[in-house]
Amino acid sequence: MERIYIGMGSNLADPADQLRSAVQALTQLPDSRFVAVSAFYQSDSLLPGQPRYTNAVAAIDSTLAPLDLLDALQAIELDQGRERHERWGPRTLDLDILLFGDRLIEEPRLKVPHYHMHARPFVLYPLAELAPASLTLADGRSLEQLLADCPFVGLERLER
Repeated sequence: MERIYIGMGSNLADPADQLRSAVQALTQLPDSRFVAVSAFYQSDSLLPGQPRYTNAVAAIDSTLAPLDLLDALQAIELDQGRERHERWGPRTLDLDILLFGDRLIEEPRLKVPHYHMHARPFVLYPLAELAPASLTLADGRSLEQLLADCPFVGLERLER
């Protein structure tokens, strides 16, 4: 099994409830074991005029292939009402594979480590709650350095 970190976000239809439902769905993934979920964090949208986002990171151990996991995550999104109308648009649920063991993945549908995680405090700080302090990404970047370069600004840590 490989340790996989999944970013979760929502800014529609009771975002905290959407994340709790996503966690429940992650516990049901085949060939996988749910490990943990971070605290929830709230932040402004990257685009103006959208509701605030609630984000978290979940950790699972799985033997699923990367694209099989991606398909399963997208099915969870659809089950929770996800509609894809615009890039970075508002959403009921967004599930992103952030890290997949120590793999570098360059597929048309999937890039791991997640291509923008280094610039997103709402991803890095929840990830830091779950990952070992010494975590080094498959591309050689350390979580410690990513955190140092991405200050805890604009985040509000919530109780689940």
